[in-house]
Amino acid sequence: MKRILLPTDFSENAYNAIKYAVQLLKQEECMFFILHAYSPIVLSAGGMYDSYSAMSFQKIAQENAETKLTELEETLLKEFPSSKHTFTFKASFNLLISEMITIAEEKMIDFVIMGTQGATGAIEVFLGTHTMFAIKKMKCPVLAVPANFEYEAPTEILFPTDYKINRKNKYFSILRNLCIDHLSKLHILNVYYGIPLTEEQENLKTFLNTYFIDSNPMFHIAEDNDIIGAVEKFQIRTKVNFLVMFHNKHTFFENILFKPVINQLAYHTHVPFLVIPSVEIQKS
Repeated sequence: MKRILLPTDFSENAYNAIKYAVQLLKQEECMFFILHAYSPIVLSAGGMYDSYSAMSFQKIAQENAETKLTELEETLLKEFPSSKHTFTFKASFNLLISEMITIAEEKMIDFVIMGTQGATGAIEVFLGTHTMFAIKKMKCPVLAVPANFEYEAPTEILFPTDYKINRKNKYFSILRNLCIDHLSKLHILNVYYGIPLTEEQENLKTFLNTYFIDSNPMFHIAEDNDIIGAVEKFQIRTKVNFLVMFHNKHTFFENILFKPVINQLAYHTHVPFLVIPSVEIQKS
């Protein structure tokens, strides 16, 4: 049984990500853990009045969160009835990422699915602060679902890689299962910078071809000066509706994920974006 963590701030974007999750995994037996975390309120220094006020605000926030979670449960069970899916709901007085890390460890979460933007919906934000920090801090995969993305099966999956991935990464299976369940075409894209692949990279390429053999993977080479440009050009030729990347520290991934994007969003923010942590990150 898959164990999936779904954070929510009760925004439309968060609910859209939850809807995507239950539809993406409709063929799988899943336990969904839906989490709402509300942060401590900082009040001015003072005496008993401030302490009492803080407790009152916390109680009100807890009650409001529990009410909204109950309403969310009723909506989900009505809209997506399934004997394969069970839901657990939790409201927590904690910082979101801290609570996500705790739950992921305690509940042995397979991966996280969350929206790319919070309640503000600011389009100039690359992935949204919480999503970006989740990708950086979580030791399990994070699937970011763009705001307003209406569900469609991931039939065309793009996997950009520099072939510097540890083949022992246990989360390869998530991608393979997605490909098999949805009869997906897997496009493996490498950006060519004029330097031939090393023997180690060639071996990894062979491994990928064998591991994903049931999905008949297609290998592509792009001559571009950056991965964003390569992904955008590939999208012109192929209607990709799912993107997956491995998060290796000190690689090109860091350069494209954690830099500001001004006036335009890179193509991959418009489709669901699965980020898989490297073996080194999982063990850190």
